[in-house]
Amino acid sequence: MYEDTETNATIAEDEIMNTLATDETDHLLITRFKAGSMDAMEKIVERYEDQIFTFGLKMCGHLQDAEDIVQETFLNAFKYLNDFREETKLRNWLFKIAARVCFRKRRKKKFEPERELSLESFVLKDGLSSSYDIPDLSNNPSEQLERNELKQIINKSILSLPPKYRFVFNLRDIEGFSTKEASEILGITAQTVKTRLHRARLFLREKISEQFNEGEAVR
Repeated sequence: MYEDTETNATIAEDEIMNTLATDETDHLLITRFKAGSMDAMEKIVERYEDQIFTFGLKMCGHLQDAEDIVQETFLNAFKYLNDFREETKLRNWLFKIAARVCFRKRRKKKFEPERELSLESFVLKDGLSSSYDIPDLSNNPSEQLERNELKQIINKSILSLPPKYRFVFNLRDIEGFSTKEASEILGITAQTVKTRLHRARLFLREKISEQFNEGEAVR
């Protein structure tokens, strides 16, 4: 009788996990948090704070802003975590909160107005697409200085993207979210994600190549 009860409980737990989007570790931490565990709160922060910090830094470009985004994200998350039904992954939910924090921070600081990236700006007069190439230094381990310079150029170029394109690029190409996940995090359509990502990649390809070539020319 006891074994049957234990088996039924295990089956019920498996069925619950199958209906949740969160993984087993996050589900356990969320359950413990809802039961009042401070340790679970600390574990959630440890699990995701570096990812949120990196996202904030690539969005804003300033350490203090990135640290503020981490703090505000987790304050908001723990405020509403008791109502979180695990219909999406915890990571996705946290990034959705972080994205909203970034939006608010931009409005408060009166950042640069939104700019559109037109496909026409990446097409030459003869109708052909620009053929800039980002240099590949991966096969030359002695060129550490060049790799560091290229990394700086890439980071600077990402920050030069208009914010709405930067959001999409960071979520898709840096953080590895799918198109569907990025659309849910940002509250836009999947097609809009695809369009913005395509234009962001074209912009960065051109920007990075131009800056790298300028650096080569002055040496």
